[in-house]
Amino acid sequence: MQEKVKAFERLLNIMDDLRNGCPWDKEQTLESLRHLTIEEVYELSDAILNKNMSDIKGELGDLMLHLVFYAKIASETNDFDIKDVIDSISEKLIFRHPHIYGDAEVTDAEDVLNNWEKLKLKEGKKSVLSGVPKSLPPLIKAYRIQEKVKGVGFEWKKREDVWDKVMEELNELKVEVDNGGDKTKMEDELGDLLFAITNYARYIDINPEDALERTNKKFIKRFQYIESQSAKDGYKIEDMSLEEMDIYWNKAKSLE
Repeated sequence: MQEKVKAFERLLNIMDDLRNGCPWDKEQTLESLRHLTIEEVYELSDAILNKNMSDIKGELGDLMLHLVFYAKIASETNDFDIKDVIDSISEKLIFRHPHIYGDAEVTDAEDVLNNWEKLKLKEGKKSVLSGVPKSLPPLIKAYRIQEKVKGVGFEWKKREDVWDKVMEELNELKVEVDNGGDKTKMEDELGDLLFAITNYARYIDINPEDALERTNKKFIKRFQYIESQSAKDGYKIEDMSLEEMDIYWNKAKSLE
């Protein structure tokens, strides 16, 4: 434990040095770091999906630097410092885990999550959805919304009912498209369908964001195979028919 404390203290000291001596670090603000932090989180996400532990370690370090950086900037205006940040999360964790630090009883992880949302309301939050960041990407936001309302019992009873809702929304979209509906109505129906599919993903214990990103990576790999292999065979991809490209696509699939 002492070694870990010393390692963290070393990082804090380095942050002090950078803030005092580096021209770039001196200029940074909470706002200027924001987009860089978002980028770091996505890089960590990529490393996790790739199951690359070395990259995960490195990206966690980058993210930790940002957390320390924010606290350092706030300490300069006497708003808070790193100790306040750590104390705050420690107190929150103790309050939201009464089954560990109190006399509450839970039977499984689902009970813990349900209690978590109810405890947030006791903290003064007016809505269980108030903790969903407005700037979240829509797919992640839909997933988090559904998780949070589940915590207070707003949830389908059976997985089959959720699938029926998916099919209902799919049919409603098809009706609008077949009837030549206006773009706004089709967009509404498509949004309802994506929300329903996201909900179904939860019921089969799949994170839709991860699933879609894996498909993105798979598509990129296959299409780049088409580009490289067709070029080796003397073709220009822009001159190829879909049927010709599909042959290379199937070859790429067979190599996976």
